[in-house]
Amino acid sequence: MYKFSCSKIRTPFLIFFRLQISEKVSKPQLKIGFSFGKILNIIFLRLNLFKTLKNLLNTMVNQSRLFLGSCFALITTAFSFSIRAGILPQLGTDFNLTAEQLGFINSMWFLGFPLAMIIGGLVYHSVGPKKIMMIAFVSHALGIILTIYSGGYTGLLISTFFIGLGNGCTEAACNPMIADAYSGTDMSKMLNRFHMWFPGGIVIGSLLSKFMTDAGMSWQAQIWLILIPTIIYAYLFWGQAFPKPKVEGVTSIGENLKAMATPLYIFMFLCMALTAISEFGPQQWTGLIMSKSGASPMLILALVTGLMAVIRFFAGPIVEKFDQTGVLLGSSIFAAIGIYLFSTQTGSMAYVAAIFFALGVALFWPNMVGFVAEKVPLSGALGMSIIGGVGMFSTAIFQPIIGSWIDDARAQKTAEGLTGDALELAAGQATLSTMVLFPAILIVAFTGLYFFMKTRKTA
Repeated sequence: MYKFSCSKIRTPFLIFFRLQISEKVSKPQLKIGFSFGKILNIIFLRLNLFKTLKNLLNTMVNQSRLFLGSCFALITTAFSFSIRAGILPQLGTDFNLTAEQLGFINSMWFLGFPLAMIIGGLVYHSVGPKKIMMIAFVSHALGIILTIYSGGYTGLLISTFFIGLGNGCTEAACNPMIADAYSGTDMSKMLNRFHMWFPGGIVIGSLLSKFMTDAGMSWQAQIWLILIPTIIYAYLFWGQAFPKPKVEGVTSIGENLKAMATPLYIFMFLCMALTAISEFGPQQWTGLIMSKSGASPMLILALVTGLMAVIRFFAGPIVEKFDQTGVLLGSSIFAAIGIYLFSTQTGSMAYVAAIFFALGVALFWPNMVGFVAEKVPLSGALGMSIIGGVGMFSTAIFQPIIGSWIDDARAQKTAEGLTGDALELAAGQATLSTMVLFPAILIVAFTGLYFFMKTRKTA
């Protein structure tokens, strides 16, 4: 039978552990000795091993967590869009604001967005997406709090600008991060699924806004909701490692600018201005324009964005079959039909118009970004940010213009003798009929792009 015993300590630095065999067992004693120094060495080796493992884990990219965090960040953007659209009439009433002033407030959302995107694209590889998302969190939090305590027109302008900055930082960090984390058809699929959460978040936000408004809750209470996904994405990104660029030379600003100086990139740059206003113009003004059409504006917004979310989720096979160029051309046709129907139909037919509009604008944004990432890869994070930025700059510029179109149409229809609901409906639909021009131009542009890319592939 074996017995374990510890011998006396001969010196302060020497410990022996002795395995003593019973006298009944005729085997020699076994002595196993470990010096105190060796024990310390083992401890230090293990500590170094743990440190190495920790560093290794810190450099490992958790794609699923990063993608989930990106989705919640985009939900924050969507909430800021849909909830602000839902409370627009309340803001106008509480602060006695005109449609043009509301347009300028909306434009701050679209102005801060591209500024942050462009700056974020420039510093993406030097600063890193982690720090960009930290700035996004601070901007979102400040924007939410300042909106609630704004007190008037000027305060709303400033707070909306901060929210726009947070939204732009989200796009600047998350688009290239997803493009670096995935490749090929997986990249297109995940970019579409990431952008799915903009309309998906709008569905949730618009329905929450409608229910809270119907329940008599204040617009300030609705703004507080935006803070929930903000905190969630901050938690998901905390302590995570981000993927490295997968295209050689993409970290060079010089290479980015060379790629962006090509005719193909410049063409997409110009088209992005029109795709963005085709999507955001009607959506941001749905509440005011469709308020007297006999259909619920917020339900129209929820229907449009709900369909957009579903289409983007299943966009992978569509893009694979028709390529981005075919998808963009088809989207332009459906968008033109949808906006035209909005400008001519009332009642239940407004929901039919919403379906066509959703089919049109659903795949605009992710496939414009995906086209640049795939067809002009050396443009890098900067190229993707500039494409998104010009879309938002375009929308920022057109927001007060659309507001003035509504005011002018209202004045014209008043001169024609219209009053009340009939006046509001006629003014809104007159404005929408003007917006049909945007996708109509895109039909011509993307037809040319479709045949150009087809020729380029066969060459």
